[in-house]
Amino acid sequence: MSTPSLLDRTAAGLRPLADRVATEAEALEIAHRLAAQFAPGAAQRDRERLAPVAELDAYSKSGLWAISVPRKHGGLQASYLTVARVFAIISAADPSIAQLAQNHFGYVNFIALNASAEQQRELFAAVLSGARIGNALSEKRNARDAKTRAHVGVFETRITAVDEARARVDGRKFYSTGALYADLVPVTATNAQGQVEVAFFDRRTPGLEVVDDWRSFGQRTTASGSVILDGAVLPRRRVVAGERPGGASSNGPVSQLLQAAIDLGIGVGALDDTLDYLRHRARPWIDSGVERACEDPLSLARLGRLATQREAADALLERAALAVDEADRRLDDEAVDLASVAVAKAKVATTEFALEAAERLFELSGTSSTLSEFGYDRHWRNARVHTLHDPVRWKLHLLGNHVLNGASPKRHAWN
Repeated sequence: MSTPSLLDRTAAGLRPLADRVATEAEALEIAHRLAAQFAPGAAQRDRERLAPVAELDAYSKSGLWAISVPRKHGGLQASYLTVARVFAIISAADPSIAQLAQNHFGYVNFIALNASAEQQRELFAAVLSGARIGNALSEKRNARDAKTRAHVGVFETRITAVDEARARVDGRKFYSTGALYADLVPVTATNAQGQVEVAFFDRRTPGLEVVDDWRSFGQRTTASGSVILDGAVLPRRRVVAGERPGGASSNGPVSQLLQAAIDLGIGVGALDDTLDYLRHRARPWIDSGVERACEDPLSLARLGRLATQREAADALLERAALAVDEADRRLDDEAVDLASVAVAKAKVATTEFALEAAERLFELSGTSSTLSEFGYDRHWRNARVHTLHDPVRWKLHLLGNHVLNGASPKRHAWN
């Protein structure tokens, strides 16, 4: 496949082709090594909104972004249990970097489920070479305009035929995590028949503009801003049907599993910083009767609860990943339903753990821990922003409706 942004940078010596990861154990080792590299600069990148270009290049160069490519196309086809573990490890170091890969993995799964054999060969060859897939799915609308208050699954972006070999896309997207750093930008659009299609654009296509206008207080370096398409044209062979022909899809559970893994990582990062601060910096409270903060009985009780929440969230994430792997193998309604339910449970647990760990960091560490030099506030800001992507109240609704009424989860990317 022609991927100009990747190949141009490779030819210029700015970005080498990706390595190949041989085993799932190696993938986890690489993730731990990269996390150790990413963690020291995470606070500064967050504080100054520094784009993690070097870190992202190292991440994709490592071969980790290709570990879920199917074996028949030359990939490792790693289990989603391993993929989720990789995400949690990277997220504990820097959740913005972890989120930048989230849509990439979702689209690798989407390609495997929806694309034709020829499309799969081209797109997976690019991914194995190191191409990064971005995202242009959601659309931001004016909340004051009743006509534009449609839910997230309604797309005003349009795809029209130019001729038999080419298509044109016009529209505006937001929450486009990863698009700024991508080689391929998949744009979700509605065709003349009202069907949803996904157009895989080269990042440098004329008429496609990525605007870094993401100004959230959390996940600050994901560049999750706008993608503007004004007469952007691409080959028709790069357009993939938006729904898998013939039945159930694991795309929703896969997407949600990765969200939960990122949230788990945010909580782990916050808890690790709490433990470090209590061991080396914090003072005991005047009435505690102990000489060191790490002996404070009330702090120990809080930490015991956090440790339990972490283990519970981790266990539910593992169960969810195993259910997603089963759904991906079977691709039937029952398996996908069970995967969506398992992932919903994990999402509830990881959300609650991330927010709790980020909040308790300050309570247990004391006033000095709020100094800007530590940048600990980023944990809560990241947790609060990222967990809003898929509201936990609707995960609880899904679970209650399933356990009481036997209702199947709805089929979309948010379940």
